[in-house]
Amino acid sequence: MPAYTITVNKQQKTVSADADTPLLWILRDELGLTGTKFGCGKGYCGACTVHLDDKAIRACTVPVSSVTKGKITTVEGLSTDQLHPVQKAWIELDLPQCGYCQPGQIMAAAALLSKNPNPTGSDINTAMSGNLCRCGTYMRIRQAIKLAAHKIRS
Repeated sequence: MPAYTITVNKQQKTVSADADTPLLWILRDELGLTGTKFGCGKGYCGACTVHLDDKAIRACTVPVSSVTKGKITTVEGLSTDQLHPVQKAWIELDLPQCGYCQPGQIMAAAALLSKNPNPTGSDINTAMSGNLCRCGTYMRIRQAIKLAAHKIRS
């Protein structure tokens, strides 16, 4: 089995895997970073959203062999002390219900706000459209993104 060196949460890690092994399984099974969730396995639900070079991607559809030159950030690496503005907003609004989709929601929101600290409602809808929530917390998610944006701008 080939070995791949990847940068995850600012640390280089070497993993052995087949070239087409999804990044999701490397993160969860090989590196123990279980904040990234398995949802649909097809990239539709967003539960597995992580950042690759600050861009939101679906870890379930990206093979480990394609990320050796990039920097991966998981929800565990977004902030070690939950002080990222998005995490603060989620906590302040007591947002999650079941919580399963929330790491992916947080990562998608953080990617949006890193590029656009003053998003419109339409910007938020577009950025978050691929992240599903079975509990239906969409309105509170949008509220939290607006709160986080305000925190970033202040």
